[in-house]
This record gives sequence, C-alpha cells and structure tokens, in this order.
Amino acid sequence: MSTNYMGVIIKESLEKGGVLEKIKILGTKIEKVAKKHQTPWLKQWTILSVEVSPEKAAKIAYELSESLEPAHNWYADFKNDRLHFIVFHNKVFRIDRTSKKQYDEAKKYGFNNYGTG
Repeated sequence: MSTNYMGVIIKESLEKGGVLEKIKILGTKIEKVAKKHQTPWLKQWTILSVEVSPEKAAKIAYELSESLEPAHNWYADFKNDRLHFIVFHNKVFRIDRTSKKQYDEAKKYGFNNYGTG
C-alpha cells in the first residue's frame, strides 16, 4: 500500500483554482517575492503544503496540469516513497523515484520548455 503524496503548490501559479478544492491543504505560507523567485509580476507567493491520496494522485496531477497558468514557467509536484509526480502546464511526469532516467527526462523537458531544470 502506497503512502500519501506530499507536495507544494504555489497558488498564484494556477489559472483555475478549482483543483484546490480536491486536495488536502496542510498549511499555507505567504512569501514576499524576491529576485530569486523570478516572478516580478507578482508581489507574493502563497505556498500551499498539500497531501494527495494515492487513489487520486494521477487524476489530481492531470487536473493541475490543465490548471497551471500557461504564460509563465510554473510547475507543481508531489511525491511519496515510491513515485513523484512533476506537473507542468499540459504535461505530467509520473516518475519512479529510483529511476534516474525518468528524472532526467523531466529535467530535460523543464529545461527545453521552460529554461529551468
């Protein structure tokens, strides 16, 4: 039996927030935007610590991918002891945490499409 997934979602990264109603939010932290955040169009980040059940993880990942604001380089992720979901706008990576190859593919995608990795 898999354990629940834990992760972080930046509320400002979402164009549509309805997916948040389906996720257990464990905590909220407001962080003033600094140069390191590379988001000068925002004044703050609302960082949500989230928990997702194994049964809902894939569905939530795909809903998140459709909810991320497409104009900027946002991503979200959550993981448990076995799997790691890395979510970009309209792209989801479901990674076996022991697979360097799968992580490399996600990093390559992030770098090629978002200039990050």
